[in-house]
Formats: sequence, structure tokens, C-alpha cells
Amino acid sequence: MLYTITFNPAVDLVMNTDVIHLGELNRVKRDEYVAGGKGINMSVLLKRLGHHNIATGFLGGFSGDFIQKSLKEEGVQPEFVDIDAITRINVKIKADQETEINANGPVIQEKDIQKLFNYFNEVLVKGDTVLLAGNAAPGMTSDHYVKVAELCASKQVDFVLDSNKDLLTACLVHKPFLIKPNAQELSEIFNVKVDSIEEVIHYGKMLQEKGARNVIVSLGGDGAVLLTETGEVYQSSVPKGEVINSVGAGDSMVAGFIAKYIESGQYEDSLKQGAASGSATAFSVGIATKELIDQLIKEIEIKRIGG
Repeated sequence: MLYTITFNPAVDLVMNTDVIHLGELNRVKRDEYVAGGKGINMSVLLKRLGHHNIATGFLGGFSGDFIQKSLKEEGVQPEFVDIDAITRINVKIKADQETEINANGPVIQEKDIQKLFNYFNEVLVKGDTVLLAGNAAPGMTSDHYVKVAELCASKQVDFVLDSNKDLLTACLVHKPFLIKPNAQELSEIFNVKVDSIEEVIHYGKMLQEKGARNVIVSLGGDGAVLLTETGEVYQSSVPKGEVINSVGAGDSMVAGFIAKYIESGQYEDSLKQGAASGSATAFSVGIATKELIDQLIKEIEIKRIGG
């Protein structure tokens, strides 16, 4: 079974207008509500690629109800811990200048954290995959991420992690199956400036030495580099298209990679679908459709550059 974890999900209220006048009444031309969160994005894309999965984390209040309803409409099974608080709402203003106002989110109580760990302790079995994406919610620390990684290792479950440098590096000792830093995060982890593919490979291998089994480094317009636990290094190209919205592109890359790897066990095919999935979401309003992913896969080239 595939599980995703989003510790601090959100409802994104997206408001579109021509111009914002601060200090005055503004009216929008169009608004929409979107279930947000990196793990939630992964769940949606996994399902669109044909993989049943269970979305977990913490939800509460009317906004939490909206997220659960949205996931069910996508065919994703929600198994969130119900908290006595309202899931955050972020405001995204799309006008002459884009403005985002992100809420902190509710403080997660230790009793609710324990409920989630108890759930995973009961349901996880060898061969499952857990994807943990995003940053910690208020009330949580890196110890909670490490505990998830440790539980997955003890259950022989593949653990996939996409988070900030501190949370990511804290979990490396438990040998996550896949991590996905971008070039900037790679620079931050090692306190260097990573400019070249050779440097990406060098520092990616250092992450493997610290425990990561497979490493994808996303490079924006330069594609992505994959370092495998069997020693190969691959680079993907980028398809042509107009970037509409980069939100969720990295999440889609990871989900697309994992979906194909579960099916084939082949790294090249998995990187190709991951790259196509990330680009497809970047070229879309919201998370990509399978149809667009299948179309872009034909444009992706994978070359072996090491190993």
C-alpha cells in the first residue's frame, strides 16, 4: 500500500483580479478553493496514475472537511487524525503582482501525533511505501520525522522524504529509499554553491554516504539528476511548454517516479515519468492529468552520465 503524510495541510483560497489596491475595498473576478499540501499533491497524482493510496496527517474544522471531500472526489482514501482545531487557510492573490499569505496552521498536540504513529504501527507491512512531504506543523520537531523514518525502517517499508534540509538530513541515518533536494537545498545542506552537474553528482553521492539510497536532484530548466543505490547516475531532459504554476511540480515529480518504480523497478523509466509528471504539473492549473503526463513522456530523454 502507498501512504502519504501531510503534517500541515491547507486550503488554498486563490483569488484572481487585475490589480490590488492596498487599504481599499477590492473585488475579485474569480476565486477557487484548492486542497493544498505536498503529500496531498502526491496522493492526487498517484491516484491519477492508477495507484490507490491512503492520505494521512492532521485535519480539523470545516477546512479539514473540505480537504477530505476533495480527496474522496479524486478517489484517494483519507485517513487523517481529526484534531480539535481548524486546518489553516492560505490566501493566494493573483493580480498585477502575485501575493501569498500563508497561515501557520494549528499546533498539533502530542496525543494526536501519537494517534498517527499508532495507526502506522498497526497498518504498515513489509513492501509498503510511505511518502512524507512538507515541513513540520507547529508543535512538531525533527524528532517526529525521525520517528517516522525509524518506524518505516523497522517495518521494512520504503520511506520517501521531501522536506527542508534540517528535517531531511536528520532522517538519513534510517536510509530513506528516496529523497529529492533541489540544487539550492543541496547548496544549503553542504554550505557550498552548487553550480555544475559534476557538483550535483558529488554532493548527491555524499547524501548517499550519509544514508540516502536514491537521490533525485531537481534542476528546474535543466531537468533532474538521479543517483541510484546501484551506482548509476542519470539525467533527464525537460519538455517544451509554458510554465503556468510551479506549485506541486516537485511533489508530482516524486509521485510520478514512485508510481513507475512500483510498476517496473526500472530507474530510467521511473525518472522519465517523474520528469514528465513534474513538467506536466508546471504546465497546468493544479496537479497534472495522466493524459498530459503520457504526452510529455514522449519528449523526455534520459541519458546515463555516470556509474
